Amino acid sequence: MTAHPAESGSLPLPPMRTVGGLRAALTMGYGFPGDADDFEAELAREINYADPADLSGVVRLVEEFRGGSSPARTPLSTRRPPPPSPDLRAARGSAR
Repeated sequence: MTAHPAESGSLPLPPMRTVGGLRAALTMGYGFPGDADDFEAELAREINYADPADLSGVVRLVEEFRGGSSPARTPLSTRRPPPPSPDLRAARGSAR
């Protein structure tokens, strides 16, 4: 089995100044398992539903994935979990 370049540390993180650069980094294994497929699916969804005059959803998506694909964020690192929803916080509070 061949190691992902991001796991082996053999290739530097490509520049992510463009959507193509971000795609390359995710495809090379930077980010987390499944991020490349998730990015493509979410990008398609954002583009399909975007107003051509307002691509802010695409910008937000690119910034979100670009922030999670730094060299310190290889598939071997851990992602900080999102904050709990208000329902979950309420459920936890009543269980204590």
